[in-house]
Amino acid sequence: GSDLPSAQYGGRHGVTMLPGGGIGPELMGYVREIFRYCGAPIDFDGIDFDPSTEGNEDLEYAITSIKRNGVALKGSIETKSQSQTEVSRNVAIRNELDLYVNVVHCKSYPGIPARHKDIDIVLIRQNTDGEYAMLEHESVRGVVESMKVVTVENAERVARYAFEYARQNNRKRVTTIHKANIMKLSDGLFLEVANRVHKDYPELEHNNMIIDNTCMQAVSNPHQFDVMNMTNLYGTIVSNVICGLIGGAGLISGRNYGDHYAIFEPGTRNTGTAIAGKNIANPVAMINASIDMLNHLGHNEHAKVIYDATYQTIVNDAIRTPG
Repeated sequence: GSDLPSAQYGGRHGVTMLPGGGIGPELMGYVREIFRYCGAPIDFDGIDFDPSTEGNEDLEYAITSIKRNGVALKGSIETKSQSQTEVSRNVAIRNELDLYVNVVHCKSYPGIPARHKDIDIVLIRQNTDGEYAMLEHESVRGVVESMKVVTVENAERVARYAFEYARQNNRKRVTTIHKANIMKLSDGLFLEVANRVHKDYPELEHNNMIIDNTCMQAVSNPHQFDVMNMTNLYGTIVSNVICGLIGGAGLISGRNYGDHYAIFEPGTRNTGTAIAGKNIANPVAMINASIDMLNHLGHNEHAKVIYDATYQTIVNDAIRTPG
């Protein structure tokens, strides 16, 4: 479903660009420059967010643009408003467009200093259910409740995506991450659905692991993992841990898919505000996101040129951002 074509005019694709906050705008500048040099047939529709505003005008404009183009490249959008009713715009975009799955392919680059070598793990996480349902309220003064929502429909969509990805990409095993020993209903349902979906993929192995043990295993023995199927919050934690193992937040891209739209972004979704404007931010994650986007749109030759140049720069030329 996620391979629907985007808006196309005379062989060129319109793509929504959401630079976001922090280092986002400077990274998007590098992408524009690279696309110009390699002649990528992309016309960007750039939309800037004001993080301090409480209105939704920017958000509505961005969503309209993505619905028109079908595809977006985005940084992490800040929400600085202190209003308790203000929803994260990143989450709002994913919910509004029903981008139900996030895919982060964590693969080591040779030569980059890292805790472990030759890591190759695909993280499949929920985008729209789980702890990020944004259903929080103060029931009585001093008592706050936050709801975690797990539905059969969304758990099945993500599990099926994980198993289908494993089948299509010659992977051997899917590991479902959970805390069903404590959250017996919510995480229990997520695990139960994954076990049921696995029956349609008998050639694949399926195991499950509790989230706290997963973090320890990821740090001590990451090579045991192949494809991981996770709820929203666990996916955020595990993706940051594994990205840290292979060289940090600035390398790996993330893909968000629904049945009709796709958004590409850096895998750890960090804003990088502390290093913004210093020209030291690692652009590789955003460049990789743009490569994913080009492949999604069928511009495989342009994607390969950029990928090869990036790989050459990192691996052969050993050029790095300041550590």
